[in-house]
Amino acid sequence: MAQDRLDLPLNFEFWLNKAVAWGQTTTLESQQDVCLHLPQLQKFLQQIYETLKHMDFSMAIDRFPLIGQLLGRLCWNPFVIGYDENQKILMWCLCCLYCSEPQNSIEVEANIWIRSLLCHLLSSSKLGLNEVGSVIQALGYTSPDYYPELLKNMVLSLVTELRVNHLNGFSIQKIIPERQIKAISLLCVPLLTLPDILPLLEALLTYHGGEPKEILSSEFLEGVNEAFLQKKIVLSESAVFSLWLRHLPSLEKATLHLFEKLTSRYINIPEELEGVIKDSLLLKFPLKSYFPYASPSLVMILLQDPEDLPRGLWCQHLNHISKTLKNIVEDQSTQSCGSPFEQWFLFIHFGEWADIAAEELLMWRAESPEALLWLLAFYYNPHDQNQEWIQTMVDVRAVHGHIMKLFDRTPLSVKDLQAVAGESSEDGTRQPSTQRFIRHLLLNFLLFSSEGHTIAQEFIITQTDEIIDEFLNLIARAKSRWERLGMETPRTGKLARDLLQELQCYRTKHVL
Repeated sequence: MAQDRLDLPLNFEFWLNKAVAWGQTTTLESQQDVCLHLPQLQKFLQQIYETLKHMDFSMAIDRFPLIGQLLGRLCWNPFVIGYDENQKILMWCLCCLYCSEPQNSIEVEANIWIRSLLCHLLSSSKLGLNEVGSVIQALGYTSPDYYPELLKNMVLSLVTELRVNHLNGFSIQKIIPERQIKAISLLCVPLLTLPDILPLLEALLTYHGGEPKEILSSEFLEGVNEAFLQKKIVLSESAVFSLWLRHLPSLEKATLHLFEKLTSRYINIPEELEGVIKDSLLLKFPLKSYFPYASPSLVMILLQDPEDLPRGLWCQHLNHISKTLKNIVEDQSTQSCGSPFEQWFLFIHFGEWADIAAEELLMWRAESPEALLWLLAFYYNPHDQNQEWIQTMVDVRAVHGHIMKLFDRTPLSVKDLQAVAGESSEDGTRQPSTQRFIRHLLLNFLLFSSEGHTIAQEFIITQTDEIIDEFLNLIARAKSRWERLGMETPRTGKLARDLLQELQCYRTKHVL
């Protein structure tokens, strides 16, 4: 092998002359000459690769000034790339020349050229050349099925290379160079949705080299994530988890994508929401992955299922949640637990407790409503204790007191509720988050009060389409929770079902 490497410059000139000659004629004699030399050419290419993998771009060009001409001509010869593992070896050679961090215009242009060649080698649509006709037929293939089969074999070969770190039986003592893996990931970007490429995508996503930093290109990771979210490709769970754990921007985008779907006006039924969440794969992550700095004491009390607690203790448990959460948010010394937004994100993960708090506030079981009001205010507006927050608390205290007085009002009119739900208070315009909080309380009043039953639909249909959708979502959540916890009463359950049916019909007709 050492002697072979010493003879490389002489061999290089021989094979370059051959590549030029093969590219200039398409006679049967020329094709026969190609086939005659293919075994020796593969051996030479393998020697080239063994040499290049220890060099950077500048060293390679100094040693082989015409390496680009040789590889370029060979990559476009269908007989060469169709023989055994030549296609894969050519790809590895090109990857060795790729500059992960180009330092000048020459290296930038070289990268562009290399990417185009790599894409050509992988793209079946670009491999449909006519020169191979008679030889392909002799092998028992037709042109349409030969190149897809070649692509599958090449991908399988690359996957094997990634998994066992060897090339055609020659053991590689060190991990595959980072620039080669990065180049392979880059060349996959325009080909992500080709079904035959999928095994290579999964192998790359689950491949981890010896480098502490990310070895796959960000373009590749972002492209795979986008294709997966748009359902253009189907990946295994292990590949998806590897993608999101190694590339946090992809995890963030997947989370935002889920939020956008969950807040869609066309998805309001809890069963549909649950299906969307399960389909996203995001709840299958351990809780610690999402909330690495969460307070263990807060997590423990939030994990408590309402179904496992007597109903008479729910308010006490909610007070405990409120006190613990408030201490964490207000105590500036607990930075290890994360920002207020992180605490809010953890709390809404257990949003069922917020819905229960909104009901408990109107069921006369809250000895002191202040703790539950604070909890719901934080749920709807997770800001620090600023002037906006102070005004929110002033508004919700006043509204809560007003609503509790409405329980004794007979008869009750829509105008009474509209006065409570107004966008303004005595101190000015209410924040949108405060308005949503108030509507949550008002809906519970309509569901649990005897007078509210009579005007519930009349009041709701006076609202905007967006607010009607908001009410539909709240009603569906309440109905689903009552059924799960076995706490639905005949009158309230019937009202919730009727409202869902009537409001959905109203919205459908209104949209049409």
